[in-house]
Amino acid sequence: MINDYLLFQLFQHYLNWLSYKVFSKYISLWLPVAELVKGLPWIFSGESVHLKCSVPGNVSAEWRYRWFRGGEQLQESEYFVLWKARPQQSGKYYCQGLRTTWINTQHTLHSLPIEIEVDGGWAILQAPPLPMLVGETMTLTCRVRNNPKLTEVILYKDGVELQIQRGPELRVTNLTLQHHGSYWCRASWDGRRETNSVISVAAPVSIIGEVLTEPMLEIVPNDPLIHKDRMLLVCHVQLNARQPVPHIHYYFYQDGLSLGPASSQDKVTVLRDSGQYWCKASVPTLVVNETMNCICTVDCKLNPNKSSQSQTFTC
Repeated sequence: MINDYLLFQLFQHYLNWLSYKVFSKYISLWLPVAELVKGLPWIFSGESVHLKCSVPGNVSAEWRYRWFRGGEQLQESEYFVLWKARPQQSGKYYCQGLRTTWINTQHTLHSLPIEIEVDGGWAILQAPPLPMLVGETMTLTCRVRNNPKLTEVILYKDGVELQIQRGPELRVTNLTLQHHGSYWCRASWDGRRETNSVISVAAPVSIIGEVLTEPMLEIVPNDPLIHKDRMLLVCHVQLNARQPVPHIHYYFYQDGLSLGPASSQDKVTVLRDSGQYWCKASVPTLVVNETMNCICTVDCKLNPNKSSQSQTFTC
């Protein structure tokens, strides 16, 4: 007679098998996150950085993590530490999640990479890793190995002197598109008998002028999730803004007439019909000085009685 423990084990195996059948084809779609938890992305040789890998929304799963630099597998652990880093350890680091079931070992996709630069020189200009927005204030830090007391810091942009001051932090206010370019710094300090001066490697700075990118209207005549007499309109747009992210308002039109009030949803279903369709996206309240209203117009002549695939139109 089968005892209770054996029944329990059989039931556990059945649940694992069912979980595998349901989720195995989706696990490859899970994207782990590699993050920098200690240190900076651009460091001097001899300094250290700490990286962490995780699979969002799956904290209860028994995940293991592999770390890579380029195509080289490094180690298997949740955390990866570059201890007293050397310049040859510069590169793009990423991770992958793994978990083992009684059937097989499942793998996630690779995370987005984190680029670590190990500098063997004497000066680093620490610039924002993400693009800046028009109207913002940018802070640049001229770091010098061993942190001497600086007497002068000069900031250059594309070979032209921009600022002179004593401290290592340099601020550029009210950014415009003209601030896009390459920046570096020269730092000076007094030694025992002479003045020392070092120059950093150039650091690129990107400035984004538009809060909203140009919209792209996608028309899906045959979405399997909606009625065959209707079609789906999707307004694709990218918002370039800092946290907290403001809400985007979407508007849809057909032949000059509004298809409804403003909505926070980027898609709408409408009756399948020929006509001219377009969408508009706007952000009512923005941190920057200008308001972006982007309009995309398309001509879409559809035959309601003829099956067609998803079509994408851009301005």
